[in-house]
Amino acid sequence: MTASTPSPPRCSVQEVRERVGALPDPELPVIGLGDLGVVGSVGPGADGVLEVEILPTYLGCPALPEITAAVRDVLAACGHPDGRVRQVLSPPWTTDRITPEGRRRLAAHGIAPPVSPVPDGPVPVELGGVPCPHCGSRATRPHSTFGPSRCQSVLWCTACREPFPHLTAL
Repeated sequence: MTASTPSPPRCSVQEVRERVGALPDPELPVIGLGDLGVVGSVGPGADGVLEVEILPTYLGCPALPEITAAVRDVLAACGHPDGRVRQVLSPPWTTDRITPEGRRRLAAHGIAPPVSPVPDGPVPVELGGVPCPHCGSRATRPHSTFGPSRCQSVLWCTACREPFPHLTAL
């Protein structure tokens, strides 16, 4: 008779959400999936099997297979080997979903996060470009529409003369 490998104890839905949220984004490893805002609902499906919804940052994101595999690994490690990962397109992911901590982490690593929208009220008019993560100047301009990943462009700061990646608002 062969000995079966004991399965790990089942983690709570909240613990699964926290572990999935802490996974680094493959294209932006300085930020977790939770702070990037790509983790949707986490909970049992209609059949009782735990499901994790992932909101792709854009259609055709090349990191989706890697993200899906990492989430499946978390589900298995948390005692949910039958858990499912679903990619959902509605509601669509937008840069508004990036948490304040995620924006701070991006800026700390030289990536200009998209400007946060004002929830309600008048629309502020900003003179200048995206703030430079190196010196804070708004004297920035586009340098290249193609950046280190598909969801980034490269901007140029005319004040400190440094290029920097900018997470493109979608």
